Amino acid sequence: MEIIKKTTHIDFLGKRTWAVAGSALLVVIAIAALSVRGLNFGIDFTGGTLVEVGYEDPVDVAGVRGVLEDQGLGDAVVQYFGTAKDIIVRLPVKADESSAAISTRVMEVLRQPYDERLAEEQGVDARQDCYRTGAEQHPCTVQMRRVEFVGPQVGEELAEKGALAFLYAMIGILIYVAWRFEWRFAVGAVLALIHDVVITLGAFAVLQIQFDLTVVAALLAVSGYSLNDTIVVFDRIRENFRRMRKGKPVEIMNSSINQTLPRTLLTSLTTLIVLFALLFLGGEIIFAFAFALIIGVFVGTYSSIFIASPAVLMLGLSREDLMPVKKEGAELDRMP
Repeated sequence: MEIIKKTTHIDFLGKRTWAVAGSALLVVIAIAALSVRGLNFGIDFTGGTLVEVGYEDPVDVAGVRGVLEDQGLGDAVVQYFGTAKDIIVRLPVKADESSAAISTRVMEVLRQPYDERLAEEQGVDARQDCYRTGAEQHPCTVQMRRVEFVGPQVGEELAEKGALAFLYAMIGILIYVAWRFEWRFAVGAVLALIHDVVITLGAFAVLQIQFDLTVVAALLAVSGYSLNDTIVVFDRIRENFRRMRKGKPVEIMNSSINQTLPRTLLTSLTTLIVLFALLFLGGEIIFAFAFALIIGVFVGTYSSIFIASPAVLMLGLSREDLMPVKKEGAELDRMP
C-alpha cells in the first residue's frame, strides 16, 4: 500500500487531445522545414575531401578556419580530432579541382605561416626541408596525416542504406511488439518512433546543423531508447489490465503511466546529464551526435506517454484483448 500512496495521480490521457494536437503541429513544422530548408548534409552524403592534419603545438580551430577563409577556402569545415594538436578539414566536392589538388592546396595554405616564419628566423627556405621526409634541420610543423575522398555516389548509397536501416528497424519492431503484446501496441510504438524521428530531423532542418553518419547512428539509438521506454509502459499496462478487475481502460492506462513515471524520469534525467556533458565538452566533432540524442530523449520520453499510449487507447484496446487465452478442455484435463 505504501507504494500506491507514493504514486502520482496525473491524468495524462485526459490531456491526450491537446498532446496529440501539439505533436501534430510539431510534425507539420518538421515536415515543412525538411521540405523547404532540407537537411545540411555533410560530406558523408554529398561527397568531398577529408584532410587530417597534425601540429607540433596546440592550435586554435577558429584561427585555422580564418586562414583557410582568407585563401578562398571558406566552405571548409574544421574540427578537432582527438587532441588540440590534431584537426580535420572537410571540403565539399569541386568540379574544377581534384581531391589530390584540394588536399595539396589545404596543406600549402596551412603551412605558409610557419614556412614564412622559419624562413625569416633562419634565412633559409624551410618549406623544402619541411616537405622532405626525415628532415632534421627544419622539421615539419604542420604534417598531413591522411587524405580521404568520398564520391557523391558513395554518399547516395550511404543515405539509401541509412533509410533502409531505419525502415527494417520499424518493421522488426512492429513484428516483435505485435507478437509480444498485441497489434494495437505495435501500431502505437511505431507511431511514437516515427514521431520522434521526424521531430528530430525537423530540428536539424530548422537549425541547419550538419547531418552526417554519426547523426544516423544517433537516430537509431533514439529509436532504441524510445522503444525501451514505451515497452516498459506497455508491460505495466498489460499487467494492470489483468490485475485490476475494476476500472475503465483510460483509468487503468493512466494508473500504469503514473506507476512507471519515476523510472521514466530517472532514466531520462541521468541520460540527459551525460548527453549535455558530451554536447558542451565533447567538441565540435560529436556536437551533432549529442544534439540528436538530446532531442530524441526529450521527444522519446514525451511520446511514450502522450503518443504511444493514447494511440493504443484510440485503437479500441479492451481488457479482453489482453487476457490469456483459455485452452479448450483445460478444466476437463485437471479432473481426476
